Amino acid sequence: MNKFLILLFGTSLLLGSCIEIIDDLSINMDGSGVFKYTINLSSSKIKVNSILALDSFNGKKVPKIEEIETKIGEFKLLLEKEKGINSVQTEFNKVDFIVKISVNFSRIDDLQTGIKSVIVQLDPSSNIHQEESTWIGWDAKTLQRIVPKIIEERIKADTQTDDELLKMGSYTCISRLPKSIQHSSNPQCKLNPAKTAAMLRVNTFDMKLNPGLLEHSLTLSP
Repeated sequence: MNKFLILLFGTSLLLGSCIEIIDDLSINMDGSGVFKYTINLSSSKIKVNSILALDSFNGKKVPKIEEIETKIGEFKLLLEKEKGINSVQTEFNKVDFIVKISVNFSRIDDLQTGIKSVIVQLDPSSNIHQEESTWIGWDAKTLQRIVPKIIEERIKADTQTDDELLKMGSYTCISRLPKSIQHSSNPQCKLNPAKTAAMLRVNTFDMKLNPGLLEHSLTLSP
C-alpha cells in the first residue's frame, strides 16, 4: 500500500509533509476479513496546499488534486475486479488531505495479490513483483506481518525528507483477530483488554532507521 501512497500523492508531497498512516487489518478464522488503510496529511495541510500550487518540488512533479482524485477512482475500480475482493470503499477529504480505503477480501492471498496487481496496472514500471510475495501470513493460528522489501528499500533510499517531519509522523499497525492472543513476538505490541486486537505504532523517523520495527507475529490461544 505504501507504493500506492507514492503513486497517489507523488514523492514531492510526501517529502514535504508530516504523515500519519493507519494500517488496520481484521481477519476471520477462514482467512477472510477487512483491510483499512488511512493516509493522513492534515497536520501539514497548509504546507501541502503551498506545494500543490507549484509545478514541481525538490525536482519532483507535483500532482494536482484532480490527478489524486483520478488515481483514487482508478484504484477502486481496478481492485474491485480482482479475485476474492468483495467490495472496495474510498474516501478523500480534499480539505484536510485524508484518504481512507476499505477492502473486503476472501483470503489474505487475494488481498495481497490484488493490491500488487493494481499497483502494476497503475504503474507498469513498478518492480513490486520482484519483492517477496507475502507480507501478511495467516494459518488460522498465527498472524505474521512484515514490511515488504520494496517499502523498506524506499524508506532507506529517501534522504530528502526533513528528519523533524519524520519524527512527527507515525505508522500505526492494527490487527484484529477472531480469538484471544496468547503471544506477540514484538514486545512493543499493545493488546486490548480482551486480547483480541494488537496495536503497534512507530514514528516514521525510527521506521526509516529500522523498518523491521513493525514486524511481528501474533499467536492465538488454543
